[in-house]
Amino acid sequence: MFKTVAVVGATGAVGRIIIKLLEERNFEAEQFRFLASARSAGNPIQFKNQEYTIEELTHDAFTGVDLVIASTPDDIAAEYLPSAVKAGAKVIDESGYWRMNEDVALVVPEINPEAAINAKGIIASPNCSTTQMVVAMKPLHDASPIQRVIVSTYQATSGAGVQGIADLEDGSRAFLDKEDYEYKAFAHPIAFNAIPQIGGEKESGYTSEEMKMVYETRKIFGDDSIQVNPTCVRIPVANCHSETITVETERAISPEEAKDLFSSFPGIVVIDDLQNGKYPLPSECSGRDEVFIGRIRKDISHPNGLSFWCVSDNLRKGAATNAVQIAELLSKQN
Repeated sequence: MFKTVAVVGATGAVGRIIIKLLEERNFEAEQFRFLASARSAGNPIQFKNQEYTIEELTHDAFTGVDLVIASTPDDIAAEYLPSAVKAGAKVIDESGYWRMNEDVALVVPEINPEAAINAKGIIASPNCSTTQMVVAMKPLHDASPIQRVIVSTYQATSGAGVQGIADLEDGSRAFLDKEDYEYKAFAHPIAFNAIPQIGGEKESGYTSEEMKMVYETRKIFGDDSIQVNPTCVRIPVANCHSETITVETERAISPEEAKDLFSSFPGIVVIDDLQNGKYPLPSECSGRDEVFIGRIRKDISHPNGLSFWCVSDNLRKGAATNAVQIAELLSKQN
């Protein structure tokens, strides 16, 4: 058990869910502190039937803190988290800033818990679209090494923050009322639309969001030979990312074997009954911590290919839940 735990970015969308999960899962510590920007400092916050006061995030705010769980923009993570490490805290970071640093562990507890246990300083939590994909890959990869992944994501507007959801809701109303709306989170209208770009352009015409899935997957599995071909699309759904995933394995894995592997893996729920129209839906997976899988079928274009549909709450398992699970793992080892 840690003595003092600090949540950084306590008033943000993911930060609020982290706090909720710490309470729901009865995470134990002698003391909790909640840090945010100067704008939020001084406001009250309820946690475990007590009222706390939000403190301003400063470089000196980490004195006496043993564990930090942070969900902030990249620039804030880059500026302040080294101060937490310097103060002697273990740090779990939700931002994208530290993920590919060679000295930082990138962790999904179901896949590489030892990386968190052996880490010094900052432990990074992956991008939300990567997290659900690698959880789905893990039982298959253990049964027969995955050589190639082709993935298309259908990402919810909550992935772009509170403003992303506002753009969806307000933009949809404006569209139906035939009124103009100025989008703030997206470069194009998201209402009744699909935007095949998330992030800026990187190499070979792929976006930053897509390349995150490539590099993060290899780092989490510790295998640079895994080939990943991603396409990331923003769709007009409020919450939960969906993905179509096709994997090519060293030996063929039948749909029946895959279903058994998925069903027996912790954190995965299989909903797969095409005949009766049962498969994971974003509207039914929101607010859940699991990764949901359905439409499991053989890839008819490749002898060792398997295709399936994957849905997960990007604010929970894709962000907050994964961070809290890392914290629980560290607490057991502490």
